[in-house]
Amino acid sequence: MCARLLGRVRLHRSDRTAGRNVRPDVSRRWVVGSRLRMRDDVDVTLVNPRPAFVDRIRLHQFVAGTGEAAVDYDSMLDDGVHLVVDTATRIDTGARTVELASGRELDYDYVIYAVGSTAAVPSVPGAAEFAVPLAELESAQRVRGELDQLRADAPITVVGGGLTGIETAAELAERGRRVTLVCGGTLAPSLGAGSRRYIAKWLARHGVTVLETVEVAEVRPDAVAYTDGTVRASALTVWTAGFAVPELAAASGLRTDDLGRLLTDETLTSLDDDRIVAAGDAAAPSGLPLRMSCQAAAPLGAQAADTVLSRIAGTEPPVLDVALVGSCVSLGRHAAVRQFARKDDTALNFQVGGRLGAAYKELACKLGVLKIRREARKPGSLRWIKGGRRVAGPASAAAPATPTRTASPGR
Repeated sequence: MCARLLGRVRLHRSDRTAGRNVRPDVSRRWVVGSRLRMRDDVDVTLVNPRPAFVDRIRLHQFVAGTGEAAVDYDSMLDDGVHLVVDTATRIDTGARTVELASGRELDYDYVIYAVGSTAAVPSVPGAAEFAVPLAELESAQRVRGELDQLRADAPITVVGGGLTGIETAAELAERGRRVTLVCGGTLAPSLGAGSRRYIAKWLARHGVTVLETVEVAEVRPDAVAYTDGTVRASALTVWTAGFAVPELAAASGLRTDDLGRLLTDETLTSLDDDRIVAAGDAAAPSGLPLRMSCQAAAPLGAQAADTVLSRIAGTEPPVLDVALVGSCVSLGRHAAVRQFARKDDTALNFQVGGRLGAAYKELACKLGVLKIRREARKPGSLRWIKGGRRVAGPASAAAPATPTRTASPGR
């Protein structure tokens, strides 16, 4: 649910000797910026590549013309948070500056690293040239523009059987589009069997062709070729398979996991520099990142802010404590599945579907924005479910069993 941000937090000049200058690099971390305003001697700057917050969990609605995905920052941020529309290219830990694409430099006392995630570059021949990813507002605008130029019966292919792919295929199908959903394996593998059956039946009723046993071999300008030798016409191919993270941490000489997420300890502090604190999709605490999700983003942002506030106050930062308890997947505007899960994020054999599921999904989407706005009005108000347990995932790199940090240069 997050756009990429870079945030900077600074202490007032009179307090610089106390180390109260912070700069967070954030994605979805208006929560971070607002929470840091719990202290009135801290200056916070957020750096984001666009002037609006992108509610990524509504991008499938945006491309289908059933909703909007951009929210004005004025309604999201505390008045004391300064927004800079730019992109961070490097963090110079020695000089304590963040270099921006415009050539500008921002000095900092602390950086909160929350650059979020984006679409992975596919290795399938033709995919980079002829498929359009769906992870950023700009690519979603391209998908919507191309859809507007197509006949109503033009064949559309959505690649990726995860939640983004399902929601995109369903939204388009409900609008009368001819859609093929390519899973490359099991449909919705993170969900329980009951949820998968419900989704499969809904897609079948709405004419979506679901391919689970083949993978994409090649994307062409007007077709998709599959590993079983078949070729299907495709006037538009939307790619939702796989996410990556920006390379800012690696470009700054900081340790990362295999996917490029910043390696931290359990207080979300970089293993290389205790003035850099991570949050969201681009954080890998102890090499065991949480699932990339808006459900994890806000609590991680709040905990990152709490870590910085603790360091400023000279107290021990809190350790990470977040539980993920399921997910929602919309099926057009009138149905959805709410999958319940244990606190370790493994699916239970319990779900809610249909209109009740749709109501739950819409409420969850609205609450995501409302909680950020409330944090801006009342810093420190965000609450979340705790007691979760993280397990190693396929993209997690091994981190030290007892993470160690390198002291911040110049500290």
